[in-house]
Amino acid sequence: MLARRELIPLTHENMSTESASGYSRKNPFPATLTVNKKLTGEGSNKDTRHFEISLAGSGLEYEVGDSLGVFPTNDPALVDQLLKTLGFSGDEIVPNADKVSVPLREALLKSYVITSPDKKLLAAIAERDSSAQFLKDFLDPAYKTNLDEYLWGRDVLDPLLEFTAARFTPEEFVACLRKLQPRLYSIASSRKVVGENVHLTVAVVRYESYNRPRAGVASSFLAERAQGQGAVPVFCHTAKHFRVPEDPSTSMIMVGPGTGIAPFRAMLQERAATGATGKNWLFFGEQRSKTDFFYREEFEKYQADGVLTKFHTAFSRDQDFKIYVQHRILENAAELYDWLENGAIFYICGDASRMAKDVDAALHEVVEKAGGKTPEQAKEYIDALKKEKRYRKDVY
Repeated sequence: MLARRELIPLTHENMSTESASGYSRKNPFPATLTVNKKLTGEGSNKDTRHFEISLAGSGLEYEVGDSLGVFPTNDPALVDQLLKTLGFSGDEIVPNADKVSVPLREALLKSYVITSPDKKLLAAIAERDSSAQFLKDFLDPAYKTNLDEYLWGRDVLDPLLEFTAARFTPEEFVACLRKLQPRLYSIASSRKVVGENVHLTVAVVRYESYNRPRAGVASSFLAERAQGQGAVPVFCHTAKHFRVPEDPSTSMIMVGPGTGIAPFRAMLQERAATGATGKNWLFFGEQRSKTDFFYREEFEKYQADGVLTKFHTAFSRDQDFKIYVQHRILENAAELYDWLENGAIFYICGDASRMAKDVDAALHEVVEKAGGKTPEQAKEYIDALKKEKRYRKDVY
């Protein structure tokens, strides 16, 4: 699912893009990538990286809990393959997604989605190639499952290679593409610590499908194509619902497996910098402690300094049976419930489709078992946490 999720724009709940600097989603700042460091070790199944981006001179400000919007460019190699397959030079003038006339190559690099075929493209191919008639059926909402199965692992080039009778003019082709959207990444730093910089924790998506290597648009852009002064167009995306506690004496329980660790690294930086007296409890999970323990030295130092009160890890592949963050939560049910009873705020960041649901189910079980409540009473308890803004999510 990671590869799929990277192909669509990430959205975070309750956010706005207002900025006093003049830079925004409609007018992104040309930032510079200054650090591109691999967090995963040799032998890891993943390529997760720490990026640092300079916002110097932008006037952009962010708070801990916010996200950074990144406008990526597409892979030039995929653009070249598309142009070759379609018989275009790339110099043809076409409207980009904002209706501005630009060379086709530029439009395909910066303006349109070329990693996931739009329904309009499939319909146009079906009209132009008789062997692609079945694609018309897939466009019926009743065949959504069939459409999803067909699209899985395919980019815009795949149906063009499959149905070679389908021919387009440059203008017809771009009219069948969707606008390329920015990706949102949870910020992994506090301005009180890093100044005019912003840190990100990003899993670089790479996989093979239909005998061709594929990559996530924005993650591979940052990892491979974002070098150079002003090469990373960005904006700050506020998330007022996901701040550190307003009262610095309030305790925090943070659950952030994988790249979901990002905002909690920022929150710990902030809590340390401000001398917040509230206790901090972090749950982090990944595959293997040897290769996937992100920011280990930082977190261990926070423990030694007393900033990080409790720290539980769940490395799913370090033993014969899989252990996830929700298991660690259940193992510590009594103490976690006690923290909640004493006013702690519960935070989750990461995958909405599975992890967040599993953690939510574990939290209900904690309240039932440690709190001696029925399932209905546990639901009421957690609903009250949400109403009091003591259950905060940044999921995608």
